Amino acid sequence: MILLKAKNVITGDGKTVIENGGVVYAEDTILAVGKATELEEEFPQAQIRDYGEASILPGLMDAHIHLGYYWTQPDLHHYNDFMIAYYAQKQAETCLAKGVTTIRDCCGPQFLLETLRLAAEKGFVKAPRILHTDRGICITGGHGHEDGIEEVDGVENIRHTIRRQKKDGADWIKMLTTNRDDICEFTQEELNAGVAEAHRLGMKCVVHSGTQPGIQMCIEAGFDTIEHGNFLTVEQAKQMVKNQQSWTPTMFAYHFLAEYNQKVQEVGIDHSNQSTETYSHHLDFFESSVQAYEENFKAIYDEGVTILAGTDMVMLEAPSVPIVEELELMVNYGLTPVEAIQTATQNPAKVFELAEVTGELKRDLQADIVVVDGDVAKNIQDLRNVRQVFLAGIEV
Repeated sequence: MILLKAKNVITGDGKTVIENGGVVYAEDTILAVGKATELEEEFPQAQIRDYGEASILPGLMDAHIHLGYYWTQPDLHHYNDFMIAYYAQKQAETCLAKGVTTIRDCCGPQFLLETLRLAAEKGFVKAPRILHTDRGICITGGHGHEDGIEEVDGVENIRHTIRRQKKDGADWIKMLTTNRDDICEFTQEELNAGVAEAHRLGMKCVVHSGTQPGIQMCIEAGFDTIEHGNFLTVEQAKQMVKNQQSWTPTMFAYHFLAEYNQKVQEVGIDHSNQSTETYSHHLDFFESSVQAYEENFKAIYDEGVTILAGTDMVMLEAPSVPIVEELELMVNYGLTPVEAIQTATQNPAKVFELAEVTGELKRDLQADIVVVDGDVAKNIQDLRNVRQVFLAGIEV
């Protein structure tokens, strides 16, 4: 039995901060959370670890990540199945180092995430708790087809693919229906069928949809979470609240791409670099996305949409697993640090149906705990100062 003490304990519910608090856990389960002095009296046998001026909070969740996205690597010819697996394992370790103890991987090479999850369960590798969508589904020639996404057309073929992906171990189903233009690639009938089949099989579904009218079509189809939603409107947010749909804005990815491509335009395109070659033609889209986030994020949040923190960063030149950068943007746009942390703790736990497992510092939940130096309740940047991470009570 161990008692962790620190100046601040942030429970993850978006409001509660316990000053001079503590968390007691034994094996993999939290026994109590509260004032440190009271916990010391209640659990006199507990081994005490005093982290002083630090902050204790739940393990973070990244709701949109791609552990196995290797396509921007400069030496692609080396990336056979084995190298891809090693790469994904390295990304998983980076998650843990940054305090991310649960992820939803939103498509990667077939069987990769299912196998990585099994390897972690067997103790062969260290990885966060994994939910995944297997490969994802796009139309023939649609967004992501060049990156291993399954190309599927027609209602019956979509149903068949969803059934097979469930068989292959997918927890969620992902469809991709817009790229960086206003074309909604799937028809409304196909989107409706995908959602209906996933729900019929007891699965939730996520959709890549950044532009209009695709966003509206996906809201009407009933996807559980809208990813990116670059140009999501406040009126649409009201619909999502009524439908109990969630939003994963992945804002930092677009901010980074806008800044990166501004620099590329200044120095010229390096055609030998796949990242710059691929993204250099979309600067207007990235800049307009940033403007839309700046204008709408806080208003959408205030409507009560459940927002999930996700990173979706796949560029070689970008920071890996930039979960803190995503939360920093939320704070810049008007959230308090504690509210921003909720988008990476309690919110995704509820959407992922893990609220009885993790997502908060709360009695009977698993001991997914992050300790960081500094006062995160006041300065979200202190979340970069990870000192210790526990996954189900194990120091990782």
